[in-house]
Amino acid sequence: MDNYEELLGKLLEKLAETSQTQSAVSSGPKRIPVGISNRHIHLSQKDVEKLFGYGYQLTKLKDLSQPGQFACKETVMVCGPKGAIEKVRILGPVRKQTQVEILQSDSFKLGVKAPLRLSGDLVGSGNVTLIGPKGSTEIIEGVVVAKRHIHMLPDEAIQFGVHDGESVTIEFSGERGGSLKNVIIRAVEHSGLECHIDTEEANALGITPNTEIVIKKNNI
Repeated sequence: MDNYEELLGKLLEKLAETSQTQSAVSSGPKRIPVGISNRHIHLSQKDVEKLFGYGYQLTKLKDLSQPGQFACKETVMVCGPKGAIEKVRILGPVRKQTQVEILQSDSFKLGVKAPLRLSGDLVGSGNVTLIGPKGSTEIIEGVVVAKRHIHMLPDEAIQFGVHDGESVTIEFSGERGGSLKNVIIRAVEHSGLECHIDTEEANALGITPNTEIVIKKNNI
């Protein structure tokens, strides 16, 4: 009998642990806030100095949702073969390589080819000229239209049942509510939970900064 009670006690402890684990997962974050991105630029320090002068440091305007990232006071003009766009915001901090993220319609206005890419995937991407108050710089490779994606921590990815680099479908509510496929998971350390789409997608779908999305299912 003593042995039976001991086994029963261990079984109950195991069941309690399983229940707590499932509860922790189910009580984790389910709805994800949306961040709407307009055209913007990430500069290398080399290009900062070409545009604003030797030794120049970018000026923080406000912090962004992703830890360590911020909007800068500085803007520049983006020029292509067919046109130009003024006052394009720079985001900090500086990066190893300059990256210009534009909207699909911007590529027609500028007359450039901007492939749909994740941030940092710049090989074979478009080219433009940037003009600042102290000079200009030609970006031979670095112009993209950003793929929609979701930032999250690795632990949050476990809660959502997804992994870094995975392509998923999201669902959102509202008068134009629906779903979007091909949303890429970016599960890395020092991330803030947020789904990023650009202003063109947001306007077409009636999505506002107050909108929240859920991961409906993985793409098949």
